[in-house]
Amino acid sequence: MSPQKISILAVLAALSLATAGQAHPPATAPTASANMQGADAKAWAADPHIHAFYDTTVAAFSHGADKVDFPTYEQKSFAIFRDFGASQGMPPAAMQDHLKLIPRQVLGIVKEDPKVLDTYDNFILAVMGPD
Repeated sequence: MSPQKISILAVLAALSLATAGQAHPPATAPTASANMQGADAKAWAADPHIHAFYDTTVAAFSHGADKVDFPTYEQKSFAIFRDFGASQGMPPAAMQDHLKLIPRQVLGIVKEDPKVLDTYDNFILAVMGPD
């Protein structure tokens, strides 16, 4: 598993714990079969904000990872993250701060494997890990 995927998994695991409103056991180091999201993974992946983040990512990367207008992609991502935070009962700025590294990590993942953007399922697998 690449360092970018592990880092994204750790951030998403913390997000899941922060938004779930219930106690979960501490996350363990990810393995090829680890699900860092616990029981909330499917609900989280079904959230329309995460779909919007995927759509934004696909559009930003439509001409290849080397041609991404990264500052614009990052700002659009941050707007989605703020809206997501508000929808989860978190301060929007706190959610943006919590997820601020995700756009750059997605850039690394897509450079490594452009097929990540072929489908939403591929994208979720790349950023969240397997079920």
